Amino acid sequence: MNIIAAVDRNWAIGKNNSLLVSIPADMKFFRQTTTGKVVVMGRKTLESFPNGLPLKNRTNIVLSSREDYSVKDAVIVHSMEELSAELEKYDTDDIYVIGGESIYRQLLPVCSTAHITKIDHEYEADAWFPNLDEDPEWHITADSDEQTYFDLEYRFLKYERVQ
Repeated sequence: MNIIAAVDRNWAIGKNNSLLVSIPADMKFFRQTTTGKVVVMGRKTLESFPNGLPLKNRTNIVLSSREDYSVKDAVIVHSMEELSAELEKYDTDDIYVIGGESIYRQLLPVCSTAHITKIDHEYEADAWFPNLDEDPEWHITADSDEQTYFDLEYRFLKYERVQ
């Protein structure tokens, strides 16, 4: 399974249920990487999308503890067990965990690849991704050239779990 996120210098990912920054090249990378695939997210992540609607051209799976929660064009699961059973229907290479913080923390142990856009800036945040640079189980296997968006510098990194 894959995990995909944009993080700042401190591995922050969001504030007030919003992304820290919207970088067009990162959005394009996310769209190209996940289109036609399965995306797994929490309810609050789904609700942060435009009109709270699932992402187009993807299978959207949403983990929510709310038993009465339903969204058109999304598969809703209510537990990690139910999520595991649902994910067995798909090729693990086609599954992308897309947030938020608690979903990242719960599913990182079963992921083997992490696509991280690392932004060289410090934001005020209230949600973080686990720091893969401090985790000996993960190492960088691909690193883009430094990119710039206005005054922001960032890179696209691929981390893989050490086998």
